[in-house]
Amino acid sequence: MDDPQGNFQHSLGPGEVTTEEVEEVLSDHRGPVELSDSSGNPIVFGWTSTGKHIAVVFAFEDDPDLIIVRPLTAYPVPEYGG
Repeated sequence: MDDPQGNFQHSLGPGEVTTEEVEEVLSDHRGPVELSDSSGNPIVFGWTSTGKHIAVVFAFEDDPDLIIVRPLTAYPVPEYGG
């Protein structure tokens, strides 16, 4: 996520979601892991410490020794009563 030219950086709209907020939601989400309707990749929803409710779409990287999660995109979403 630190690569300024990486795909993830390009998926964040200016001022919408920061990498820190994405890390917060990935590490501390409370709900289930669902599948994105548009991509079929895993997606989680959660609140950030800045008060935003965001969705984070991610992928698991293949590694036999580690669980590696790579964020693909993130965006603000309204809270829903799902």
